[in-house]
Amino acid sequence: MSVTTAGPAAVRRRLGLPMVVLAVAQLVISLDHSIVYVALPQIGASLGFVDHDLQWVVSAYVVATGGFLLLGGRAADLLGRRRMFVVATSVYGLASLVGGLAQSPGVLLCVRAAQGLGGALLFPATLALINTTYAEGPSRNRALALWGAAGAGGLCLGSLLGGALVHSYGWPSVFLVNVPVALALAVLGRFVFAVDPVPDRRRRFDVAGSLTATAGLTSLVFLLVYAPAVGWTRPAALIAGTLALLSLFLLVVIEARTPGPLLPVRLLRHRGLAAAAALAALFSATFSSLPYFLTLYFQTVRGYDALATGLCFLLPALVVAAGTQAGAPAVSRFGVRPLLAGGLGAGAAGTLALVPAVSAQSPYGVLVPGIVLTSLGQGAVWTALWIAAARGISPGDQGMASGIASTSLQVGGAVGLALLVAAASGIGAESSIPVLVDGMRVALLLTSGALTLGMLLLFVPRSRAAA
Repeated sequence: MSVTTAGPAAVRRRLGLPMVVLAVAQLVISLDHSIVYVALPQIGASLGFVDHDLQWVVSAYVVATGGFLLLGGRAADLLGRRRMFVVATSVYGLASLVGGLAQSPGVLLCVRAAQGLGGALLFPATLALINTTYAEGPSRNRALALWGAAGAGGLCLGSLLGGALVHSYGWPSVFLVNVPVALALAVLGRFVFAVDPVPDRRRRFDVAGSLTATAGLTSLVFLLVYAPAVGWTRPAALIAGTLALLSLFLLVVIEARTPGPLLPVRLLRHRGLAAAAALAALFSATFSSLPYFLTLYFQTVRGYDALATGLCFLLPALVVAAGTQAGAPAVSRFGVRPLLAGGLGAGAAGTLALVPAVSAQSPYGVLVPGIVLTSLGQGAVWTALWIAAARGISPGDQGMASGIASTSLQVGGAVGLALLVAAASGIGAESSIPVLVDGMRVALLLTSGALTLGMLLLFVPRSRAAA
């Protein structure tokens, strides 16, 4: 029998299983972003990928997710959060099944795009379910901490799980492992979450705004992923850039004339949400880019196999989870801004400590202090970020607010990784060891500087207010 009430007593009874379902859903999203990293060499050899096309096994997921997140956020608000949760997890499960059976590069890239679409629908629905199920304050903070532990830890656990699966069962297992989990989530979501309220017929789905936003954002993310590697003047880059500018311009025109816009002005003017979106972009450009460089370091510089590389990510996964759990009580005691500043500061110090530790001869233990500091900061910032994004947002706009912040997360990640790779002399698996080491040090220095700048900017409004 489906849950049909959402009163306080019902919510207290449902705190256990619904939170587990939501946390596992977030774990699936995060794992799927990074689980394929250590499988890429096997995927390339097995399916016959050209070297420069192999990156699209990761990038196709990023482009689709970034392009459809706003649409996913609005769909959660207007079509129902539970309904979109079930649809999204079903898409995930079916796409993963096809991915595990794929026999050609084209099919696998389509699968990754379909998984990205599933993530774009699932992420805002999951976050909106948390923010509408739990009251703002300690209860919601604890729920976001558990959800955050699954999400931030999954970015690191993806490499660990991927390494173990590839070592034992081959690359198809990194896709097939999602199938039973995603389909179980679809079934559980139907029964553990409250029935979606009857849609408000006065709130219309902005079809024109949704199409132009999706086209513009997809083109923009594609451009930011594609152009740094092959050049900004290539025909595909020029077409993507033109389409992005045209679509986003049309979006502004459409939204100004639509009575029920995809992007309500009240949300765009919400200072807390705007700040959270900026921080989400910074988080993804810095913290979320590190697994790419560390995976290159462990596999190419140190020569570790897939399993050993995955095991290297166990420590950061555990520390990130600890950081997210410490974040909820820290917000209650110190506030969101100090926790964000402290987390960014710890990340800046940790990445700076990794600079001298990265070398062709360094044992893993030399990396541990930097990894611990960076991972603690990552966990704390992740929790505080989503608490800030949800504050002061009405229940009917929680999906859209989640879509705005998570879109910034995806775009920031695409921009950040592209800039860091470019600044690091375009390092990749084919680079020589000296070039890799030097490039990684440059990327770590830039990451530390960006995190430090973000920490300092957090105090600008307070200083002005004090003045």
